[in-house]
Amino acid sequence: MLCECCQQHDATIHVTQVIDGKSRELHLCEHCAEESGLNVQNVMSLPEVLFGLAGATEEDKESAARSCPGCHLRGADLKKTGRLGCPQCYRTFAKELTPMLAAMHKGLRHAGKSPAHGAAGVPDGLEDLRRQLGEAVREERFEEAARLRDRIRELDHDGG
Repeated sequence: MLCECCQQHDATIHVTQVIDGKSRELHLCEHCAEESGLNVQNVMSLPEVLFGLAGATEEDKESAARSCPGCHLRGADLKKTGRLGCPQCYRTFAKELTPMLAAMHKGLRHAGKSPAHGAAGVPDGLEDLRRQLGEAVREERFEEAARLRDRIRELDHDGG
């Protein structure tokens, strides 16, 4: 998107004005925004506000200066974008990520969801019946094996 003012550079500053209940969006390049009197040097992004960079402490400043040895992402960049650069960032910025993840999720450990079917897409009961069938055949309980075989076919045909 081009700057609405000069029509030459990419618009990197997006301002929404609300006047008398009516909103108006303005898309400017950095140069035109500065000429219009906007302070673009000390603007805070939403992730910075959400992740607590407003009123940063000395510890926050140290965190902002730290960088990932894998991708060289700086802590300041993480707080600005809210995105990690590589898997090693998780270890590098663990101290910063832990409270953020705890606030966003129910806990710090991902438990996932249990599927309705077993690992191979087979209902758990059907998998159990197949195991029982194998045991019955090994132990030569053929009448029980025939009954289990019929039940398995019935479940397979019905789709579970």
